[in-house]
This record gives sequence, C-alpha cells and structure tokens, in this order.
Amino acid sequence: MAESEDSKPQSLASSQKASDLPPSPEFETSTALQFLPGVGPARAEKLRKLGLRKAQDVLFFFPREHQFPPPPTKVEDLKEGSPATFIGKITDAELVSRTPGKSLFAAIVENDSGAVRIVFFNQPFRAEQLTLDRRVRISGTPKLAGLRWEFTHPKYELIEGDVDEGGEERNGEILPVYPLTEGIKEYELRRLTRRVADVLADGVKEVMPGEIRTHAARRLREAGVAVEGALPSIATTLRDVHNPPSEEALTAARVRLIFQELFVMQLALAMRRSSLTGRLQAPAMTCTAQIRQRILRRFPFELTSDQNRVIDEIAAEMGRQFPMNRLLQGDVGSGKTVVAIFAMMLAVASGHQATLMAPTEVLARQHYQTLGKILADSRVRIGLLCGSLSTAQRRETLEKIASGELDLIIGTQALVYDIEFHSLGLCVIDEQHKFGVRQRVRLREGGVDPHYLVMSATPIPRSVAMTQFGDVDLSTLREKPAGRGEVHTYLAVDSWRDRWWDFVRQRIAEGRQAYVVAPRVGDDVVEDNNDRREEKDDDAAPDESEDVTSVNRTFEHLRDRVFPKLRVELLHGRMNAETKQEVMQRFADGEVDVLVSTTVIEVGVDVANATVMTILGGNRFGLAQLHQLRGRISRGVHAGFLCVFTDGEGSPEESERLKVFEQTNDGFELAEADFRLRGPGDMLGKKQSGLAPLRIADLNRDVEILQVAREMAQDLIDEDPQMDAEELAGLRDQVLRRYASRLDLGDGA
Repeated sequence: MAESEDSKPQSLASSQKASDLPPSPEFETSTALQFLPGVGPARAEKLRKLGLRKAQDVLFFFPREHQFPPPPTKVEDLKEGSPATFIGKITDAELVSRTPGKSLFAAIVENDSGAVRIVFFNQPFRAEQLTLDRRVRISGTPKLAGLRWEFTHPKYELIEGDVDEGGEERNGEILPVYPLTEGIKEYELRRLTRRVADVLADGVKEVMPGEIRTHAARRLREAGVAVEGALPSIATTLRDVHNPPSEEALTAARVRLIFQELFVMQLALAMRRSSLTGRLQAPAMTCTAQIRQRILRRFPFELTSDQNRVIDEIAAEMGRQFPMNRLLQGDVGSGKTVVAIFAMMLAVASGHQATLMAPTEVLARQHYQTLGKILADSRVRIGLLCGSLSTAQRRETLEKIASGELDLIIGTQALVYDIEFHSLGLCVIDEQHKFGVRQRVRLREGGVDPHYLVMSATPIPRSVAMTQFGDVDLSTLREKPAGRGEVHTYLAVDSWRDRWWDFVRQRIAEGRQAYVVAPRVGDDVVEDNNDRREEKDDDAAPDESEDVTSVNRTFEHLRDRVFPKLRVELLHGRMNAETKQEVMQRFADGEVDVLVSTTVIEVGVDVANATVMTILGGNRFGLAQLHQLRGRISRGVHAGFLCVFTDGEGSPEESERLKVFEQTNDGFELAEADFRLRGPGDMLGKKQSGLAPLRIADLNRDVEILQVAREMAQDLIDEDPQMDAEELAGLRDQVLRRYASRLDLGDGA
C-alpha cells in the first residue's frame, strides 16, 4: 500500500503555497493537527475520532470515493428531465408546517444567470442547513413549475469554504469524499487534505523505483487495467488523490496506491514461501512407480484425471527435503479424501507417520472407518484420537503414537494437544476453515517439520486464494467421479410444504432416505465472518444452557404429525459422541428414513442412499454452507432433490443469494458469486492468515491488479530473496514494517 503507517516521510523546511488557500506557516509530518492552519484544539479533537492526530495522518487519509459532478448549468440551459448542477446563493427560504408531521421547506437559489427553487417535503431540518446567504451546489433533475425551474429533493453541498485564492468557485472539479465524524464538514476535510498534500507530498520517500513503476504499468495495461504511462511518483499520487486535476490523473493515482498495497502484501507472502523452503527440513518421500501402483490398487475405482494430476503434484513435493505447504480445494464430491489417503499412504510407505485431523468427531470416525476398509488386509496400523475416548484409551493411543506402533492417526482437534509422534511425516487437515492457525501450527512444533496438506470443500475465490492463502501452493479438483446423480434444487414458499412432504414420502417409498436440516437459534450457533453457522467443537464439554429447541421442535413435529409411519431420528452436536455415532450408523445402514439434524451433517457425511434434503430457514445460512449441505445428497447414482424454505420474505440480498444457489451446482461459481454479493471480508471464517487489513485495495474489484502484483512479487523474490538490492531498501523496509510481525501467514508454522 502507500507509505501511510509504514513509512516516515522526511520533514520539510519549505513553505509551498496551497492551490486553494492563502500561504500558511511551515509545518512537518509530525506536526500535531491542532497546530495546522485553520484547525485549532477543538477541531483537532473531533478529527481524532477519524484517527487523525498528526499531519502525516491527514496525508494518508484517503478518500473513500470521488464524485464527478457535471459542470454548473445556467438557468437558460436547464432542460426538463435532464440532470443538472446549479451553484448559487440562497436568497429566500421558508419552512411551512401545515399539519403535525407534514411540512414543506422551499428556498430560492440565485446566481448571475437567474434563480431556481428547491423543495423538500417533510424534512424541516433542511431549514437549519440551507439558510439565507449560504452558497450551495445542488444536483438533481429540474422541472418547470409555472415560470420557474424547480428541483425536488436535490442533492446539495455547502461550498462556503470551497473557493480558490481569487475568490472564484472551483466549478466542475472532481470532489473527494472522505469518512466524516460529527462536527466535521466535507469541505473542511477537503481543504485540510489539499493543504497538507501540497506542503508535504514532495517530502515523502519514494519506495517504488521508477523501473518497477514503469514495468508495473505495462503489465497492468496487458491485464486490461486502464493506466497510461508509468505509475506516478508517490508525491504526484498523494496530490492527485486528494485534489485530482483530471479523471486520468485520479485513475493513475488510485492504481498506484492499490498496486503498491497489494505488491507489498505479495512480497511478504513470496518472502515467506522462500523462507519456508530454505529454512525448514522435512523427510523426502520418493514415490516410485511401484509404490504408486501399490497404493492405487487399494482403491476399488478409477481415479479422475484431476485426482491423478493433483496426486502427481503432491508426490513431487513430498519427494523434496523441505516441507510441502499445499492447500487442496475441491467442490463437494470431487474426491479430496482419496487424494489425502494417497498422500498418507505414501508417508507410511516411506517409513513415517501421518495424521488426518477432522473438524468433528462424526467426520473423524467416518474417515477412520473408510481407511479401515481400504487398508483392511494391509500391515498399516490405524488409530483414532478424539475427545470421547476414556482416559485409559487416550493414554494407550498416545503411547502407541509415541512408540511408532500406529502409522495413521485420525482425530479431531484433540490431536493438537500434547502429542509426541515417533516420526511425523505428513499432517492432513480436513476442512481447514474450522481450525485457527495457532491450532494447526502446534502440530508442527516438536522437533520435526512434516509435510503439510490442508483440504477445503469450500472453493476459494481467486483473489482470496492469492491473499489469505498466498503463501501456500494450491491444488484444485473440479472434476467429479463418473456416475454421480444430478441434484435438483428448489426455493420454496410455505404453500409448498404439504406437497413437498408428499414428495419426500414418495422418495422414501422408493427406498431412498431423507435429511431435514433445521437451523439452531441459541448458544450453540457460532456465526463467523464467513457467514457460516458452525457447530461448536464436538470435543468441547456439553453446555447445559445450549438451546436446541428449534431442531427438537422440528423433530417432534415431523415424527408425530408429518411422518408418523416413518422412522424419524434426531441428530445434533450437543449429543454425546456415542449417541451421535449410533444415530449416524443406523442412518447409514438404512434403519432410519428421515434424519432431522443441525449442520453437524454439513461436512463429509457420506450416505449414498440419502437423496432428499429439506433445509428450513435457508436464509440463515451462507452460500458455502448451503452448498456443503447439498453435497450430502450427491453421493450416489440416484438423482438428488433439495428444497429450501426460508423464514419470512428476507432481505433483497438474501433473496438474490438464494436465487444464485438455486441456479448453479458449481461450488466455484457460487464462491465467486458469494464474494461479489458480500464483498471483501474474511471469506474463510476465522482470521487465519494474520494478514493486515487492506485499506485501499478491494479484492472484489481489483483482482487484475492483484494478479499482476503477485506475479511481479514472485519474480522479484526469485531474483533477490531477501530484497538486498540497494534500490529496494525502502520497499523492503515497508514490507517488514507491515508484515514482519505477521509472518505466521496462511497455513505455515
């Protein structure tokens, strides 16, 4: 990003004249705001609420947007129905209140070309703002009212302080719009930022060499970003962003700031990738053709071309003597677990242990059973480590892990606490968004540097992958195994319920099974920044105050009134592990027709015969979670049917989100759509990467600039891993100032 908090511009000893204000005394970047011209202690205290304390803070207090008002129009040039801007002085004003709650405020705005009337209905507070002799810029669509032009509810701005040195109005200029606080007007901030930029901009240290700025501009143009010539210097950038002389100059300034912010971030990530490969050591695990075939023969099916490609990527990295640090993302049902099993068996074949950590005990036990079947007649020894084990069972398992008597260890978050491995060669984390970085890092502490593979069934938008996971390598599975049934999705209204329950009965009569997912409304709901409602950790102690009334009521209603002749069971996260496992096993064995559940079934639950799902309160879930739930009914050859009911009409944003969900089954498309709809944010839930928040760039809007920044950063670090070149000293200082304390980025240790 720009130098803001990360650089210390040199002090100036010059007194440049601001373009729109009289000359002022000298001031420096460290000057307290109260000593700047026209500020004073009272206004400085108000500006502190915006985080502004010194002149330098003002210099890097960037506008949140810019307005491009059309040039002012003369009265004779106004046209009915055509938007126009008119600047003048208020020469008459009147507030009329006819009945309680009903009022009309009208004012006459006049200049040398004539006068217009502005009207506001039921907004009496306008009379306190638009007073006699105030100068005002109004924008709106005029209409003729008798013989006079009239603007109804126009946008307006007081311009009392917006004059140049000659006293003329600054007409037709591009207007920066800043965040405001009580007692601070927009024109005051514009005047202050212009003055500070004019005086201090030339003293800001340039950290991006001209060669990089020229090269970046060329690469950006090739990527379709509209920027002419080289990226401007930082001095020009700061002046032009606060007081743009033209739209072209503003565009260049904004691109410079956005590129620099993203470039600094990508340099930090590239330095981290380089550091990991050079500093850490891991066991090399050679995947010979014989080992590969021996592992693949364990799978009773053909792998997809995507799976084979990703296996090649992983095998190549595990064959090196520094740790693999790879994220495997794939749509639901794309076969990520098969890839993970291959990697774990490669580790065991090389004489090392491997772990697979799942977010819930239900999923951990399912992985344990799956591996048990695949390796039933092998010499591979598998252990399960989760919160429901007795003290004696846990102690015995830990002893076997430490002695090397277990090769594969499957578990939940319990795996990260006080575990001593005999020879840990590979860590696999399933559903990485459920784990914080600190938990994952603990697996890598203990004198070894295992290879590291995380899996996500929530496809990650491209720009998020380049930032939040920018320090890891990325593998993607898009292709699904052949023979999977298509899932049909419907958004429903309440009047559908009886017909839908009839449809569910028909499918069950044909031999299929059904899920009903009810939202929770209480302590057991955890909402993170990914707009996901997550189960609390299955290994956590039960919370007696937890509210499970929603799913309980749904279960009782369906069991007693809707499906009295069917076998209906209940499943939720507050049940003890044995009960949950028993219910899931009975459902998997076909002994349950309808499973009423919370989102404990969201991840990894695999019952091919379950082809019907009902989601209640669908507006309470994020797109990613809805898609995960839908993935539970696409596990076999039969077609799946999903019906989503909502609580009430919902907001327009919720409606649009659910329509997108109904129209596509592609998780990657949904991830990008969700990102567009919700905007930048922590898409993956918990703060995982430690990345500093972006101040200028927008990951939704600026993905082309991000791609160029990433490529250029990697090229630079490939040539100069420590950025030791003299001309890079300033840029390196900025990278370290901003990110040195955050180098536990992404999923590394």
